[in-house]
Amino acid sequence: MARKGDTVEHPVTGERITFLETSRQTDGEYATFELRVLPHGFVAAPHVHPHAEESFEIRSGTFTFVVDGEERQVRAGDGATVPAGAAHAWWNSGEEEGVAIVEFRPGWKTEEFFESFFGLAQDRKVNSNTGLPNLLWLASVFHVYHDFGYIARPPLFVQRAVFVPLGAVARLLGYRLPRPYPYASRASAQRPGARDVREEVVM
Repeated sequence: MARKGDTVEHPVTGERITFLETSRQTDGEYATFELRVLPHGFVAAPHVHPHAEESFEIRSGTFTFVVDGEERQVRAGDGATVPAGAAHAWWNSGEEEGVAIVEFRPGWKTEEFFESFFGLAQDRKVNSNTGLPNLLWLASVFHVYHDFGYIARPPLFVQRAVFVPLGAVARLLGYRLPRPYPYASRASAQRPGARDVREEVVM
């Protein structure tokens, strides 16, 4: 379980998260982290947090947000808030590293999700272009974390119809979440650049 000060990185999307306050510290009320995104880095897919509001305080760089189909740029000194239930995506649209303070309210499972999702990326179990895992891992993520977040497309009823049976198959095949983040390897590994994944592993 992540603690204050722990850092997780996604080597494909160019995201680096340092936890400032975990949901465990706040009894689930909220969670905050510093987000650093390499130039042209991006969140893995348009997605929805059904119960949590997500807010961004931009410290440096330029982010572009698309929230419920509406696109806008947000620069240092400004912010963006994504209401619970809103489909959204974002990316670093500038030429320098983007830095933001991000808050989830409530913070239920925030750090556990990012540890697991970024841990899959560290273990090269994601697509080298999109940063998303394969269908069986996506089904596992949906099974464990759909109350925290899920991809925006296809519609939720389709995801339930597909991912629920696939999730059962995934569990039989040994796909397990939550997944510990490889903190031990971080200290000795050089930080990779965005999309710097040389092979794709599906299990």
